[in-house]
Amino acid sequence: MATLVLTAVGSAVGGPIGGAIGALIGQSVDHALFGPKRREGPRLVELAVQTSSYGAQIPKLFGTMRVAGTVIWATDLIETRASSRSGKGQPSVSTYSYAASFAVLLSARAILGVGRIWAEGKLLRGAAGDLKTATGFRLHLGGEDQAVDPLIASAEGLATPAHRGCAYAVFEMLQLADFGNRIPSLTFEVIADEGPVLVSTIAKVLAGEVSGTAALAVGGFAASGGSVRAVLEMLGQAGGAWFAPSGAGLVMRDVPGAIVVVADEGFAVEGKGARRARAVAAIETVPRTVTVGYYDAARDYQAGVQRARRPGAGVRDDRVEVPAVLEAGAAKTVAEAMLARAEAGRVRRTIAAGFGAMAIAPGACVTIPGEGGVWRVADVSIEGMVTTLGLVPLVAASLPATATSGRVSGAVDAIVGATIVRAFEVPGLEDAPLSAPRMTVVASGMGAAWRQAALLYSVDDGVSWVAAGATAAPAVLGTIAVVAPGAPATLVDLRGTFEVVLAHSDMELGDADAAGLDRGGNLALLGDELVQFGRAEPLGGARWRLSGLLRGRRGTEAAGLQAVGDRFVLLAAEAARAFDLPLSVLGREVRVMASGVGDETPVETRCVMRGASVVPPSPVHLGYRDEADGSATVRWTRRSRAGWRWIDGVDAPLAEEREAYRVTIATALGVRDVDVVLPSVSIAAAERTGAVSVVVRQRGVFGESSAAELNVPA
Repeated sequence: MATLVLTAVGSAVGGPIGGAIGALIGQSVDHALFGPKRREGPRLVELAVQTSSYGAQIPKLFGTMRVAGTVIWATDLIETRASSRSGKGQPSVSTYSYAASFAVLLSARAILGVGRIWAEGKLLRGAAGDLKTATGFRLHLGGEDQAVDPLIASAEGLATPAHRGCAYAVFEMLQLADFGNRIPSLTFEVIADEGPVLVSTIAKVLAGEVSGTAALAVGGFAASGGSVRAVLEMLGQAGGAWFAPSGAGLVMRDVPGAIVVVADEGFAVEGKGARRARAVAAIETVPRTVTVGYYDAARDYQAGVQRARRPGAGVRDDRVEVPAVLEAGAAKTVAEAMLARAEAGRVRRTIAAGFGAMAIAPGACVTIPGEGGVWRVADVSIEGMVTTLGLVPLVAASLPATATSGRVSGAVDAIVGATIVRAFEVPGLEDAPLSAPRMTVVASGMGAAWRQAALLYSVDDGVSWVAAGATAAPAVLGTIAVVAPGAPATLVDLRGTFEVVLAHSDMELGDADAAGLDRGGNLALLGDELVQFGRAEPLGGARWRLSGLLRGRRGTEAAGLQAVGDRFVLLAAEAARAFDLPLSVLGREVRVMASGVGDETPVETRCVMRGASVVPPSPVHLGYRDEADGSATVRWTRRSRAGWRWIDGVDAPLAEEREAYRVTIATALGVRDVDVVLPSVSIAAAERTGAVSVVVRQRGVFGESSAAELNVPA
């Protein structure tokens, strides 16, 4: 007796059935595609880390699938040392960074591309193709003509394989600081085919002798495991499909092909009873629930489950793993269809037919006179002149079900964007006076995922560059859209407002009460003026209105009116890098260059060092008094770059080697300069024939303050 099962491999018995079956001998789909000794198919597992073991299976990918891959080449860690100095007289600090270059094999068949890449569960490459960490990246699609990777070839020489027919990715100098200075565990969203793929198409690719019309489409599939047969069986189970002989191969179908009418003739064989039976198994043999595990694209391809239940008796719960990418509704439909087939499978029909039925092979669909419905031939046995067919009822396709993937908590795919860098010189923000000119650098990006950029600066117009490490935390910055009218620095400006547009909508500003403002909160650079604001009102998008203004902070009241498009920078200690520069830079321009992950080329800005960080602030409270002899005495109050809070209530510290002023007096008789060491100067009566202009500058260690002016009438 010969029994035909899924593989349709049996003995030739001559005639028409011999022609159909004999052609399949030696064409079993168990060939050594994944190894002849192993018989298990692919399994649903949580996404694993990439491996680097010899003999590891490389899956053939279909549709769009998330895979870990196999590391096939890597360098040792590459150490880079950088030295920086925070200020003049400060010790040099050495910092070390590490990078690695490596290649990851993704698929044993050609692919179309790669979408997102996750590193330790966080996005390394976004859906737009933007990288979140600095690295070179190349993708080899697996064509039969693909070239050797140049980096691997430079390290391995002429024997470097091109891995034709296999897709792999190469990372060059991936910076490892974000991953504990080790190669991170990576997973890849691999696009092997455009759109969903029919399971019958997958079967055809894996086993050329299989054709098919099965209509179940999966979003993605990774073919691996011990045997092609196991893979095909799993695909058939998921799609409700079966295999039948077709010419020299097999056909995979989920709807009837040609339907054969077969009569139950009830033959007896060698004294045995007539071979006809109808058996119905107990309902308890049918699962009460069927749970389908699958990969859910809506959950970044993590494992999901959908469940189908039936009413009635029984306690058995079946779980079926479908290691393919499905939508939640499609997975629910698969579960309900499996449960429906299990219920229908309770009924089994065995009939004995004549010699003509020998041409009927497993997988054929038949009808029986006098009985409704279509039956699928599950097995065939031939003994003597009697052909016995084992039949199961064919179940109509289940209606599409609706289901949800549940709460989705995917990795944030924020854009890094190009670097925005601002370099400027402002009065010292601490109470201690500076001993060298100080340049402040802040930076951010056009996208919310921007984190840092490498810095260089040049004090000799680009002849040489100094490596300055990395930028600080991302700053809140943008441009001025509406300019507030000028206002005195001695009063809170309750009427004027600035409107600013920040670099992106994820940046935020906040309010500050009187105590917060007194502590220095909400200090910003608008143009060249330092301003504090008490209220920040969001206007939508990245636009904000600033009010409750304190103007001209730290002696910047003479900075001049702003213009639309001028810079806005919120000054925060954690977002600023300060560089103390040599005295020779005063009056010169410093070039600053930044390079971040999202920059195709370095971004450059310039800062003119006029001495604002080290010269005294201009004197204030200029006034005059008429004397009895017709002369006038002009007096003023000095300010100090070492004390802005007036802590003792008496006087601000001098913070210079000595107190000295240069006073320029312009009269009808001419212009003269007077050097004084006290905050006063006299104008002779003879000089007061007309209005007298008085300009006062305090002299400091590094230069003179900006001018304070007074007009004395005749």
